Amino acid sequence: MANPGSLLRSRSLRKTQVRTSILQLMMENKIAMSERELEKLLNNQCDRVTIYRTLHTFLEKGLVHKVLDGQGSTKYALCHHDCSAEGEHHHDHVHFRCTHCEETTCLEHVSIPHVNLPQGYQAAEVNLLFEGLCPKCRQ
Repeated sequence: MANPGSLLRSRSLRKTQVRTSILQLMMENKIAMSERELEKLLNNQCDRVTIYRTLHTFLEKGLVHKVLDGQGSTKYALCHHDCSAEGEHHHDHVHFRCTHCEETTCLEHVSIPHVNLPQGYQAAEVNLLFEGLCPKCRQ
């Protein structure tokens, strides 16, 4: 994956310290993270509102996608597919939440199965979350 600066340029975003730091954290940790987790890792480098706005911008520009963690909170993970700069996301993969360490991971190579919805229904987004123990916590 590219460096934070080139990712920002690829989406016509200005390179700021906050944007660069958030992207760097997400690239290093390779898990989905909540606003609160990012705020903690950033050591009060910026406030919660700035983090929220940055994540919202990243979402709109196709840099991150939302992950529902099964606990009522939203986390964000880097897009590894051909998501557009207009915010069109193409994520047909499963997410896994460890019930021990509480990390949420994108399982990029596990596809969400196709579901035939009843007539009249049109899905805009599909989320599939598995919960259990991750490889680290199983040991």
